[in-house]
Amino acid sequence: MHRANALTSGIALARRYNREKAVHVADNDHIPLWGGRFEKTPAAALQEFGASLPVDKRLWAQDIAGSQAHARMLAAQGVLSQQDAELIVTGLDTIAKQITDGDFDFDIVDEDIHMSIERALTEAIGDAGRRLHTGRSRNDQVATDARLYCKQQSIALARQLLKARQTLIAVAEANCSVILPGYTHMQKAQPVLFSHHLLAYSWMLARDFRRMIAARDAADNSPLGAAALAGTSYPLDRQRTASELGFSSVIPNSLDAVSDRDFMLDLIYACTTAMIHLSRLSEELILWSTEEFGFITLDDTYATGSSIMPQKKNPDFAELVRGKAGRVVGDLVGLLTVLKGLPLAYNKDLQEDKEGTFDAIDTLSASLAAITGMLATLRVNADTMLQAAQGGFMAATDLADFLVGTGMPFREAHEVVGRIVLYAEKKQCALQELSLAELSEFSTAFDAAVMDVIDIAAVVARRTTEGGTSPASVEVQLAEARKLIEADERML
Repeated sequence: MHRANALTSGIALARRYNREKAVHVADNDHIPLWGGRFEKTPAAALQEFGASLPVDKRLWAQDIAGSQAHARMLAAQGVLSQQDAELIVTGLDTIAKQITDGDFDFDIVDEDIHMSIERALTEAIGDAGRRLHTGRSRNDQVATDARLYCKQQSIALARQLLKARQTLIAVAEANCSVILPGYTHMQKAQPVLFSHHLLAYSWMLARDFRRMIAARDAADNSPLGAAALAGTSYPLDRQRTASELGFSSVIPNSLDAVSDRDFMLDLIYACTTAMIHLSRLSEELILWSTEEFGFITLDDTYATGSSIMPQKKNPDFAELVRGKAGRVVGDLVGLLTVLKGLPLAYNKDLQEDKEGTFDAIDTLSASLAAITGMLATLRVNADTMLQAAQGGFMAATDLADFLVGTGMPFREAHEVVGRIVLYAEKKQCALQELSLAELSEFSTAFDAAVMDVIDIAAVVARRTTEGGTSPASVEVQLAEARKLIEADERML
């Protein structure tokens, strides 16, 4: 009884899901297009269980483009008449308009977007529609659709990554003199420029951009014409369809063509790494916006309130980005697990490749939009940052370097400054508040020049090594970051 109730509940949930996805659940009154060999059709519950239409219907544009290219190629090869090919192409254009206008009926009995469109085409144009699938399988068809979609989405995400980088650079330039306490182990370490800190994320997203371009390139090979797994006896011109669909080449092995999902792994991995970077940035935005830090103030449009505490301003959207990173990690692990034990060639397991891929794409896109808007509208509290940078004894390393400059070995200088820090800590004051007389009690090597050495702005300005945090070094980084964006724009 318990199992029966669970099954009934599962079917009800599936039907509700399909209704929400605008997919019609039929009463098992249609025979599937593959049904000639069967005397019975699957039960309604199993049709819903086995159907991918609620997920893959978003591939309709790619499916229509692939079918039109296939029809034109069949006509050019003499497999279809020119009249049939023209009917197919025109019929598919009509279906595309119906879908765009919201007038297309997605029926769960069709299982997937490919069968759904083919059924509608056949009903509209008759026998010509039945000839479309000549020399083709759903196996190479779905792989073609997925590759086209992943190519397009990789480019769209790469553009969003560029915009996020441009925003980071703009905020950095607008706050180029702001000093921020830098941390290691979440303890104050050394002062850095706020612009330097933001540029670190710009370089992370630059690497994410390159990974996204690599994902685009990984999808840029055509499986169309591989058929089910072994190719076909029809004289197909795979190069022609690849060229028409914008692929750079064809996949040379038909078994690999229909079973490969590495390109999806590459895309999800690129999404995962980008989400990890956004999650790290979100964590800092969350910390910085607390009363304890107070380094930034989020714009009201990127925060929410509490249902019970009127004073609250919560960084919910940054928290959501941080949380959603875990989902995308799960999408990657999910597909890796699906693929790990599959024999060649196509297996129904591969139906599970799309939902995680689509989720990773959608989640990264929404997260990039949220973070980009958050950065563009936040207020930087420069005075609070500078005040925080005065604490934490962050000039200690420079104090040690001063002693090294007088000839003292670094390890000895390290010990001397450690005792100075302990003294200041017990006195509850900053290093800058110690007098020259107090410092001289720890080493006679100190002279009046040391007071300028421990000034926080001077500490920052001395970090002049390539990639360092001095204003001069950061200006070079800004120029490099802008130049890289220009180069990356040319890759799209």
